[in-house]
Amino acid sequence: MPEFVKSYVRIVDTVNRRVGRATMYLIVVMMGILIYSSVSKTFLLPSMWTLEMAQFVMAAYYLLGGAYSLQMDSHVRMDLVYGRWSPRTKAAVDAVTIVMLFVYLGFLLYGSIASTTYAIQFNETSYSAWSPYMAPIKIIMTIGITLTLLQTTSIFIKDLAVAIGRPIQ
Repeated sequence: MPEFVKSYVRIVDTVNRRVGRATMYLIVVMMGILIYSSVSKTFLLPSMWTLEMAQFVMAAYYLLGGAYSLQMDSHVRMDLVYGRWSPRTKAAVDAVTIVMLFVYLGFLLYGSIASTTYAIQFNETSYSAWSPYMAPIKIIMTIGITLTLLQTTSIFIKDLAVAIGRPIQ
């Protein structure tokens, strides 16, 4: 593989590893919000923002963590015959089937860009009583989908390299 392709793989893997590791802590943030929600409903006045904010944090968690999940190969896979194949066969099949993921992520990215543009252009807010601006979570959505698409490209390159017998170290 050319050096610029290897550099691309290293850079994307590094960025997604760092973003993924940092994203793990959003679970703690979400737990804090939900604990505050429970305490405020029991002892204080209920807060309007807690449930929706917890949903936003959870959405950021899975959108920004998706690329890291792919990178760590911790996603769900049907393993009827896959486990019996050689690494080279697995890589070749993965390189072919990942095309469907490219199409899916392409549609998601197209939709997220359109949705984010709309949210920014028209100052879109949620329909809840709290009515927060939607642009921040939609920007996070677009970034997460982009990172996942970049990681998918990195995985595709690594699978091709293994399939042709020249794995990237």
